[in-house]
Amino acid sequence: MKFETLAIHTGERPDRAYGAVSIPIYQTSTFAFEDIGKTRGYDYSRTANPTRKVLEETIARLEGGKAGFAFATGMAAETTAIHLLKAGDHIICGDDCYGGTYRLFQDVMPNFGLEFTFIRMDSRQKIEKAIKPNTRMLWLETPSNPLLNIVDLEMAVAIAKKHNLMTVIDNTFASPYFLRPIEYGIDLVVHSTTKYLNGHCDVVGGAIVTTTDELTERVQFLLNAMGTCASPFDCWLVLRGIETLPVRMRQHEENALAVANYLQQHPAVKRVFYPGLKSHPGHELAKRQMKGFGGMVSFELKGGIEAVKTCLRRIKIIVMAESLGGIASLAEHPATMSHASMPKEHRQKVGISDDLVRLSVGLENKDDLIDDLRQALEPS
Repeated sequence: MKFETLAIHTGERPDRAYGAVSIPIYQTSTFAFEDIGKTRGYDYSRTANPTRKVLEETIARLEGGKAGFAFATGMAAETTAIHLLKAGDHIICGDDCYGGTYRLFQDVMPNFGLEFTFIRMDSRQKIEKAIKPNTRMLWLETPSNPLLNIVDLEMAVAIAKKHNLMTVIDNTFASPYFLRPIEYGIDLVVHSTTKYLNGHCDVVGGAIVTTTDELTERVQFLLNAMGTCASPFDCWLVLRGIETLPVRMRQHEENALAVANYLQQHPAVKRVFYPGLKSHPGHELAKRQMKGFGGMVSFELKGGIEAVKTCLRRIKIIVMAESLGGIASLAEHPATMSHASMPKEHRQKVGISDDLVRLSVGLENKDDLIDDLRQALEPS
């Protein structure tokens, strides 16, 4: 089946109990045993739940993986994934990663014996130079958050195989509609399902997709042992969102490209970050390994932080808010919002400047969005 069909028909649909076309919300903590040691496939919702199972199977099929697992948040998924390692292990991560990822890796997990190195993953030489005898994992984002940098997945996987490293990618920005990392040999895919997979800014969630029986068994054990799973109702909301994912992603991309082209020509804009622009250094690579360029656009303003404040205070249709991937367009200031947990010296080192604005371009009419940006960027 094609992607659009898989998004609607994967898993036990219609529901086998009564034929419900919309998957029921099995809002229960526990399930009755038929006899001692005998269940109908479920015993406790932390371990497994029918609503969650359909979501997990759907995400796994869309990514082309072995199995899927749904979590309470994107960070719950990342925390579970990093527990695949043990004290003394070393992880190489992109230096322009999501602020929450940086905080987890820099401020939390080192307390449990893990070691992290943050680098720009734009060359084989840089990655191989960072590898140590205890390196066990490459953690990737492409496009990255918020600079939209592109990582060459074939290169990263080749390096990982050479050095026997696990590869993990956060595929939140692209979604499986635009990028299927497992096809390039990635071992583990993580998502914040809060974003494009759900698409409506009404739930938080996360996911992991595995590629081997061993990883599947280990992630299932950790989910159950750590209790990081998603609730049935939250899973139902994400499932409902996924059914329209292909249609939404196509419109997100169309609108984002129009907005990026407009911003690129605006005299108040210093620089635009969008892989769909030919001026983007990763444009050709993105075109080669992605089906589309996504709905995220970042840009720097010439007037510095005061210009950013003016712009964000003036927007009317676009909402100033964190998060991304919903039907409504959002604008945020990474330095004080999504990446505030990242130290200023690190932000400046990797290029997340104080005059950077990140847009999650929604599904509104693109002309209305451009008009909103035009009036927000008018000279004072």
